[in-house]
Amino acid sequence: MVVGELAHERDVMIIGGGPGGYHAAIRAAQLGRTVTLIERGQLGGVCLNKGCIPSKILTQSAEKLVSYQEDENWGIEREAVSFNMKKLQQYKQKTIEQLRTGIEGLCKANKVEMVVGSGFFLAEDKIGVENGEKYEVFRFKDAIIATGSSPVLPTWLQEKSERLLDTHTIANLNEIPEKLLVYGSDYIALEMGMAYQALGSDVTLILDEGKAEFEFDQSICRELKRILKKKGLNVVRNVDVLELQLYENNVSLILEAKGKTETLSGTYLFSSTSIKPNTDQLGLNRIGVETSTAGFIKVDHQSRTSREHIYAIGDVTEGPALAVKAIKQGKTAAEAIAGIASESDFRFIPVVAHTQPPIASTGLTEEEASDLGYEIEIGHYPLSSNGYSTLTGKKDGFIKVISDKEQCVLLGIHMVGPGAVELISSGITALEMAARDEDLIFPNYPHPSMNEGLLEAVEALKKQAIHIPPSLKKERLKV
Repeated sequence: MVVGELAHERDVMIIGGGPGGYHAAIRAAQLGRTVTLIERGQLGGVCLNKGCIPSKILTQSAEKLVSYQEDENWGIEREAVSFNMKKLQQYKQKTIEQLRTGIEGLCKANKVEMVVGSGFFLAEDKIGVENGEKYEVFRFKDAIIATGSSPVLPTWLQEKSERLLDTHTIANLNEIPEKLLVYGSDYIALEMGMAYQALGSDVTLILDEGKAEFEFDQSICRELKRILKKKGLNVVRNVDVLELQLYENNVSLILEAKGKTETLSGTYLFSSTSIKPNTDQLGLNRIGVETSTAGFIKVDHQSRTSREHIYAIGDVTEGPALAVKAIKQGKTAAEAIAGIASESDFRFIPVVAHTQPPIASTGLTEEEASDLGYEIEIGHYPLSSNGYSTLTGKKDGFIKVISDKEQCVLLGIHMVGPGAVELISSGITALEMAARDEDLIFPNYPHPSMNEGLLEAVEALKKQAIHIPPSLKKERLKV
């Protein structure tokens, strides 16, 4: 076919069927637009097929195994529990297929047209789609780019081997590594390291680029240091990787710290560092879509690019590489196309880690708030003081609230402990509504529950927390 000879006329076209893409497609369809969704791989994208869902199945299995090991505390006696990784992989695949089928059904129910292939721009109003020998051209009114990202490996990690894992392959193992090296300081590195440790691996966490801490508020980092030591996870800080040595049955890293070298070996190496946007094959230069020096597409608060009728969402845009961002941007773009004054704001986007115990944060960290010039107050409540934590036997962790001392407006909320991933939604809502401390102190909280921990953390701002001894309150004021 000669380009331009024949073009199918379409309304809204979306390149990429990940969480951002399919949310955008369904929302646009709800608003009365006819939608065509282009996906070259599997619907659901990396999140469903390689990332979010597979990794959370792994972390959930680790959590269940830990819970089984604690059953004796509850008077539940059983024979020794074993773990079968191959059965978990079967369950993972079944779950992914079930969820993918559900998404396909939703798209079909909303009359979203599905086109299989690789999409790219031929002109500012035309997209070409290739699928093997098949080639089609579409003319559109509006388009959304949702092609996601790919992992970027460190310069010393360019070889290919089944023993070298990234964020797309870490959940595919059919065995528990005897020794697992984890390189990275983000929440994914922490999740995978703690999950495999709970499942039986000897895990060493190596913080990337000579870092000393994980990417969380300083109080979370201090608690993590204690929890990781308690669990027996090795953590290597402030080092640089000099060389990777790959063998048939193991892998070794030569590290340097303070002028001294050290060699660490493991049966597998997992790396979680940075990403690159999947934009190379889109033909963006052809249509004048502006990108950053790193290749990310620049967008406004409605996810509109420098071309008014072309939008971009998710990992191809600047900002955190989180599915929640892609989903919000996808809905926002669909609504903007329909003429609705919608916008995305990620000041209070949550960052969570499905670790043991879970971690959840939103808003400013203590350091960020201070750097921005706020005079802050800290409310800090240890979960060891919470009745529900005590009766469940899960007393590790805390809830921390950061407030502007002058206005009493909440600036950030950070949690470590069971239920943190769900409870952080209350914190997000409070921050979005510019809540003051009194707005969280006034409501009634269920008892006994982890929710009371949030109440007492806010009460601690005013020295009103009932379950914190006076001596501990004074110590917390110095934190």
